[in-house]
Amino acid sequence: MDSKWPARIAGGAAGLANGLFGGGGGMVFLPILSRWGTLDQRKLYATCVAVIFPVCLVSAGVHLWRGSVSLSAALPYLAGGLIGGILGGKLYGKVSTKVLKWLFAAFLFYAGVRYLL
Repeated sequence: MDSKWPARIAGGAAGLANGLFGGGGGMVFLPILSRWGTLDQRKLYATCVAVIFPVCLVSAGVHLWRGSVSLSAALPYLAGGLIGGILGGKLYGKVSTKVLKWLFAAFLFYAGVRYLL
């Protein structure tokens, strides 16, 4: 990226989606970064995760501060999320980028249909 503005716009869009929907910043950030960025597919996915992590922390902090999060309700999901994140990170280099693209598209489709119902 020649200018830092596309990166700032992509980060802002991801943060906005994350704050509004309680997640999903990566669904916004990945397509933007793949269009504007020059990273290969493997680095693209890893960069997306690296950017979304602090964005999620900020969004979670704002929701906690506003009192709109029940930690007791969230904790059981956190344990599973940590285990899934570790497994995903270990499997990451072993899954082809073509399969990753299809999995991501299938997840987006599933999430979109679930949100509409």
